Amino acid sequence: MTEVEAKKPQETLQDRLAQVVELLQRHHRLGEEDGQQVVLGGNEDQRRILVELQRKLEELHPADVAHILEALPLDERLTVWQLVKADRDGDILLEVSDAVRETLIADMDDHELLAAAKEMDADELADLAPELPRDVVHELMESLDAQQRERVRSALSYEEDQVGALMDFEMVTIREDVSLEVVLRYLRRLKELPGHTDKLFVVDYDGVLKGVLPIKRLLVNDPDKQVAEVMASDPVTFHPDEDAYEAAQAFERYDLVSTPVVDKSGKLIGRLTIDEMVDLIREESESEVLNMAGLREEEDIFASVWKSVRNRWAWLAVNLVTAFIASRVIGLFDGSIEKLVALAALMPIVAGIGGNSGNQTITMIVRAMALDQVGTGNTARLLRKEVGVGLVNGVVWGGVIGAVAWWLYGSWSLGLVMTTAMTLNLLLAALMGVLIPMTLTRLGRDPALGASVMITAMTDSGGFFIFLGLATIFLL
Repeated sequence: MTEVEAKKPQETLQDRLAQVVELLQRHHRLGEEDGQQVVLGGNEDQRRILVELQRKLEELHPADVAHILEALPLDERLTVWQLVKADRDGDILLEVSDAVRETLIADMDDHELLAAAKEMDADELADLAPELPRDVVHELMESLDAQQRERVRSALSYEEDQVGALMDFEMVTIREDVSLEVVLRYLRRLKELPGHTDKLFVVDYDGVLKGVLPIKRLLVNDPDKQVAEVMASDPVTFHPDEDAYEAAQAFERYDLVSTPVVDKSGKLIGRLTIDEMVDLIREESESEVLNMAGLREEEDIFASVWKSVRNRWAWLAVNLVTAFIASRVIGLFDGSIEKLVALAALMPIVAGIGGNSGNQTITMIVRAMALDQVGTGNTARLLRKEVGVGLVNGVVWGGVIGAVAWWLYGSWSLGLVMTTAMTLNLLLAALMGVLIPMTLTRLGRDPALGASVMITAMTDSGGFFIFLGLATIFLL
């Protein structure tokens, strides 16, 4: 590398995306000038642009290509997808989101799908198989050798949130009664080590796990030592039917890169790796955000209008019902609002602050539950703590807005009602912020499912009722 090349700033992914978009726009403009569709081929200038675009795609990591595909509208996405070389299709399909993968698979014929899938490992095939056409999966399974076929079936036998569905079958095993020198010679004969190999797995002749040999111990110890002298005999292990998210938390807690998966008899059947755990944590985080917003599933940002409507309608319908209830609560106090117009100006403040406070509480509780820091058994303690927080915030900020109301409208009694209503609504927000996710958990549902929609509904209706009710009793 020359000095000039070394000093050249590295292009960011956004730079690459901008270049791809610019090339697609140029291709589109040329097609419009010739009265053509945006398709592969076209005139010589269009073909030159597509060659340049293909070259840029070849320089990118599959994950970067996946990001670009997700950022493009459907027609441009498919144009780019057709330019990707066939031997990279499988890697990219594994990197894109589920929603985008669906559009790419729909654009591929059976031959292309089989060619892409044949390059994958057993655990990767298991990830992709549920989204492939049934006849493609059948033909693919027939093309595998007996060991690969059994591995794919094993991975597919577990639920997607279990360790067995995420474990990798590519790993290096050794015996405990050999020297480190023998291990090193064995490793040198391998073409390459499986990705994320930070340790070797020590097994007996029956395949039962005896321990692990970290690579760093292998490198720094005397080559004449036996594996049994150097290995760690008590590694962190998982069973295939354990919860995958708990395994991900263990990876974070113990700074793991890989760890063995064993069956009930202690036999080594696979391993978990950090890349799968990072993907799982990201997916879990995204799912939690979507659930709290009331979205049913991950959505392709460029999906059709109808698909997006189907994904969003359910909780919007719920929200409509709750909004109608809130409007009827206000309707109960029409007479009070007519007599004191200031109530109409002040009541959104009570409801809005209550909603924000409730969302803060529910976000903290859902996060703590996801990290297994709290459960339904300590609901009472959490309630006391959050009610205390709500009381303090209510008195402080309710007092502030009460003073403002007194100053604006010249009524100390209105300010007092405002302070009291604010405090009571923040207490309600704290109560619901704990009870909603706890109740959903007891019912076997995701504690984040529609949580923000429900807490807003409670604080809106409750805030309006409390404020207008107190105003009716003490001011009119």
